[in-house]
Amino acid sequence: MRAVGGWDERSFVGRAAASFPVTSIAPDELGDPAVSKPSGIALAATGVAALGIVFGDIGTSPLYTLKTAFDYLHGDATPDRIIGILSLVFWTLFLITTVKYVIVAMTIDNDGEGGILALMSLLGIKEHKRPLIVMAGLLGAALIYGDGAITPAISVLSALEGFDIAAPGLKHYVVPTAVAILLALFAVQPLGTSRIGAAFGPIMLLWFIVIGALGLWGIAQEPSVVMALNPYYGVKLLATNGFSGFLVLGGIFLCVTGAEALYADMGHFGKGPIRIAWSWVVFPCLVLNYAGQCAIALRGASIEDNIFYRLCPEPLLVPLVCLATVATIIASQSIITGAFSMTRQAIQLGWLPRLHIKQTSDKGYGQIYVGVVNWLLMAVTVALTLLFHRSDDLAAAYGIAVSLTMLMTSFLLFIAMREMWHWSLVTSVALAGLFIVVDTGFFAANSLKIADGGYVPLLLASIIYGLMLIWHHGSIAVARRLEQTPISVSEFLADLKARNVPRVPGTAVFLTRTAIGIPPVLVWHIRHNRALHERVLVLRVLTESRPRVNWPERMQIEQEGENFWRVTAHFGFVQRPDIPVLLKEAQQRGCHTLLDDVTYYVGHENILHRRHGPAMPHWQESIFAAMVRNASHVTDYFRLPTQQVVEIGRQISI
Repeated sequence: MRAVGGWDERSFVGRAAASFPVTSIAPDELGDPAVSKPSGIALAATGVAALGIVFGDIGTSPLYTLKTAFDYLHGDATPDRIIGILSLVFWTLFLITTVKYVIVAMTIDNDGEGGILALMSLLGIKEHKRPLIVMAGLLGAALIYGDGAITPAISVLSALEGFDIAAPGLKHYVVPTAVAILLALFAVQPLGTSRIGAAFGPIMLLWFIVIGALGLWGIAQEPSVVMALNPYYGVKLLATNGFSGFLVLGGIFLCVTGAEALYADMGHFGKGPIRIAWSWVVFPCLVLNYAGQCAIALRGASIEDNIFYRLCPEPLLVPLVCLATVATIIASQSIITGAFSMTRQAIQLGWLPRLHIKQTSDKGYGQIYVGVVNWLLMAVTVALTLLFHRSDDLAAAYGIAVSLTMLMTSFLLFIAMREMWHWSLVTSVALAGLFIVVDTGFFAANSLKIADGGYVPLLLASIIYGLMLIWHHGSIAVARRLEQTPISVSEFLADLKARNVPRVPGTAVFLTRTAIGIPPVLVWHIRHNRALHERVLVLRVLTESRPRVNWPERMQIEQEGENFWRVTAHFGFVQRPDIPVLLKEAQQRGCHTLLDDVTYYVGHENILHRRHGPAMPHWQESIFAAMVRNASHVTDYFRLPTQQVVEIGRQISI
């Protein structure tokens, strides 16, 4: 499909965002989610569904976290080191996931939306040019895509490797089975998170109950493991083990790799259900399981293979491997849905071309499916599975991108504490500084993995980051070209009368990005058709840096001539514009158009290279032109009736 390249030009703050406060928005007929206080039963049900969408990644981390951390000890797991590792795991879960994300980050939400892009756009409201904030937000989002391709591969492989213990004869079937499972997982994504969550939630609830019970069984064998709650033992491990102790941080970090996706998925379920599920189910069960694994390690259990499965009584081992496999399938769901959410935000904020976004549920606007993202993630994930073969090898590539994203988020949270909460500098530095110190330590430890595979997510993130910049700069270049030498409305209407241009019955709606004057598509229409409708409406759509814009603020209408109106519409970055519905509201507010006889005119742009004074290098222009050609059609994006749309081709040299 071919479409106009960014005609509805959006900046990351929107052109009029500075005048609008960030408020909660009531539901409207464009399909915005209803804002109501859920009942206790509904909240619990939503929390269970969130277990299947939000917590899959972090919930299956016990499968590989301690296994990887123990590997850095090279088999020399003394009691002090085991207790130290468990202490680091506990306090990492508490500080990063509970305090930083569940308490702090989810409080600084952008009208219910989470994720680093939503945080970036929220901080961009006050000033239109904040390059460091933009860079941090975009880089963080791109890095999540990079590590997101690894999450499904390492999760599924780590579960299936339990057969190395339960049924060694099946060892050679691990990789083919993992590939088949991953293909099936991505194939069901078009069903939507609502149906998937309803099926996955109860399974994940069972998973957490099982791993919590196994952890209790392990703790009962060696109760002294509870000493790890004292942070002294974690600090002692880092202080007394030199470089090996520092390397252990790379394994410890794997226990929180799903925290950033948890934040990005907030728009799917809301902060209430996520906080309840984390506090009452996920966090306690994770801590119990990690403690149980360390407890049996203290009693002499082998740490050479996956110690997670050593917790399980042998008769129940095969069922546990099967449950773990299902749980890791679900684990991949959190990063996939997080990628969908970030993609939509990036599109609306003007950093990616329009892609076809399918609304998979009428109960929540956050429940979406983005086909292109789904299939690209599938291709990369399967390729990584075939390339690395084992979770041990993938662990070397895992974590570096997410650790850097978390560091970017910590810097943005510091700015939010100062500007949104108006905290003092001392208080902000104390809390955000703690986050930054912890994140910096984990990033430094993970950066040592670059040569062993860490370059994979960094390379993927670099490609996505570059595409975002190229699309945004190209869209701005096109906008500037089209805004040159505008023709005033009065001059244009006078010229129509002077040339006796016939006016035909009906209403013409011209979609444009220009703020003043006559849009180029209207000029070209007159040039080629030598006629104009009796009623003309020039429509400009802007996407703001907040998720939703309510009706009183959504539209400005100006009558600039006889039967000639200019409408500027504002939408939030999670709202999908519906132009026919918008016109009904415009009619009720004094725009006397004939809605039963409307023709929509849009420009179809072909991007050409400008030889003299190009806006961007030729290779970037070629990439931008390709993105324009493959963007989702403007008719679909704005829900225009296809039989009433006229495209006018034009060549734009940038």
